[in-house]
Amino acid sequence: MSIQIGIIGGSGLYDMAELTDRRERFIDTPYGPPSGPYLTGLLAGTPVAFLARHGAGHRITPSELNFRANIYGFKTLGVERLLSASAVGSLREDMAPLDLVIPDQFIDRTRGRISTFFGDGVVGHIAFADPVCAHLAQVAYAAAVTAGATVHKGGTYVCMEGPAFSTRAESHLYRAWGAHVIGMTNLQEAKLAREAEICYATIALVTDFDAWHPDHDHVTVEMVINNLTQNARIAQQVIAGAVGALVEAPRTCACGQALATAIITRPEAVPDATRRKLAPIMGKYLGGTPDPTA
Repeated sequence: MSIQIGIIGGSGLYDMAELTDRRERFIDTPYGPPSGPYLTGLLAGTPVAFLARHGAGHRITPSELNFRANIYGFKTLGVERLLSASAVGSLREDMAPLDLVIPDQFIDRTRGRISTFFGDGVVGHIAFADPVCAHLAQVAYAAAVTAGATVHKGGTYVCMEGPAFSTRAESHLYRAWGAHVIGMTNLQEAKLAREAEICYATIALVTDFDAWHPDHDHVTVEMVINNLTQNARIAQQVIAGAVGALVEAPRTCACGQALATAIITRPEAVPDATRRKLAPIMGKYLGGTPDPTA
């Protein structure tokens, strides 16, 4: 079964209820284990692969996520388009809890996370001015509108380290920067997906206002969980609609050629071990056959 569409479920979205012909796929990667097994099956008749970002029972913090392994696993399954669902806090009055946002920009406020497949003898620099696949984002937005969600197209996602939430001063700073929502996971996924030549877009699910808002101190865990549950239901509808639309949509964006002009290292200079490790990601550019005894 050829799987070209992947789904990453965030907080509150640990499964796809409408997925049929289910099968768990355990994938070993050179970077260690992904967050868990990939759940493959049919969504509205279309083959997809689903991964719960934080693992079974939500046991992996944002800082502990093995982003490289997660994206590498999708790539080895044949995934070309990747939809991410993520819980976020809102930095804008008009983006209220239970709204959806389809961000088109990111600001990185993480520390020390690995967000590249380059290294170990191969150097490259991808273009990342527009970090989200515009076509995939449009498909997600249209599916949200069809599902009846209150959805905002475009916006800047601040990716913070966590696991603690922002201070009030930080929250006001991000608003002054013009940011719209804040979360803890998507920046690394977007960068690695781009290097893997996978289209990537985020469906950001607003659970509450960030610390800047005067009502923030009245937010309870019960309220957030209730919003997560409601968001998960609408997210599944949106994702199913997007998957249905993607089946008939040819892949004409530039995401599939992101590495074509990015790699600086001469192919013959790449160590065999690195060439072998990165074969699923950039083998078509590195060329040659690695020495199996290396």
